[in-house]
Amino acid sequence: MQKPELMALKVLLPFGVFADKSDVCKIVAETREGSFGLLPHRLDCVAALAPGILSYESEAEGQIYLAVDEGVLVKTGANVFISVRQAIAGKDLGELREAVQREFLDLSESEKSAKSVMAKMESSFLRRLVELDHD
Repeated sequence: MQKPELMALKVLLPFGVFADKSDVCKIVAETREGSFGLLPHRLDCVAALAPGILSYESEAEGQIYLAVDEGVLVKTGANVFISVRQAIAGKDLGELREAVQREFLDLSESEKSAKSVMAKMESSFLRRLVELDHD
């Protein structure tokens, strides 16, 4: 049975489980509004995560850092579930920060560009549909 002063952390990716730890005493995550920390006795919560560095402290491994893409964090009791599109583990914070910039934020920019193109195409289609309707 898990000690009451510890949390169970599961980091989920679309294709599987990235991390599954049962001895986590602290988690720090980033949202669009800034960083926040989770301790075992914090109230249950849900947070939308921004691309950035997530850290957790494990009794067995000490401080662990993950570069994560945007996603969701859900805390229920002593269980914390984090679902993200991508994650990269590492010890060097500088390299992880670069990975976030390179892998996750650049992807977000290309997604924004694609969405913008789609919106223009949709508005053009609707405008032509309205023109046909008036004819």
